[in-house]
Amino acid sequence: MRRLPIVGFVTGALLFAADQAAKYGVTHGLGLNEMSEGRVVNSIFTLRFVANRGVSLGLLHADTVAMRWSLVALTAAIAAGVLVWMFREPNRQDQIGLGLVLGGAIGNILDRVRFGYVVDFADLHFGEWRPFLVFNVADAAITIGVLILLVRALLVRDKPRAGRASVENMNA
Repeated sequence: MRRLPIVGFVTGALLFAADQAAKYGVTHGLGLNEMSEGRVVNSIFTLRFVANRGVSLGLLHADTVAMRWSLVALTAAIAAGVLVWMFREPNRQDQIGLGLVLGGAIGNILDRVRFGYVVDFADLHFGEWRPFLVFNVADAAITIGVLILLVRALLVRDKPRAGRASVENMNA
C-alpha cells in the first residue's frame, strides 16, 4: 500500500495559510483594498492592491457571474488533477512541487469564491519596467512548483531502485 503524500499535504497547507495571511495582512493590516493604492517597500517592490478577475497574464477575464464560476470550476478541476497526481507520486521533491501548486490553487480559488476576484498585491518593478504582472504568494508558489516539476522531469534523472531495475530488466 502506498503511503499518503504527507510532505505534499503539509507543503500545500503551509502555502495556503501563508497566502491567506499575506492577503489579509495587505488588505486589512495595511488597509490596501482599493485599486491603485500602494505602499512602496523599496525601489523595486511595491505593495499594491489589484482585484484580478482573470487568470494568468490577464487571460479569461471573468466579467460575468457565469464566467467567475466557470473559472472556479476550471481551477478546481486542475487542483483535483494535481491532488490525484500527488497521491500517485512517490518522489518527495515532486510532492513538494505539487503541494506548492495545490496550496496556491486553493488559495486563489477561495479568493474567487469569496470576493469574485483574486487578491494580488506584489508589484515587482525596475523603474517603469514591470517584468511581471502584480501577483500574490499563491501565484509565486504555483510558478515555483511548476518549475520544480519541470526541472525534475527534464533535467534530473532519478536512479532506479535495485529491485525496480531488476524487474524492468526482466520485462525488457
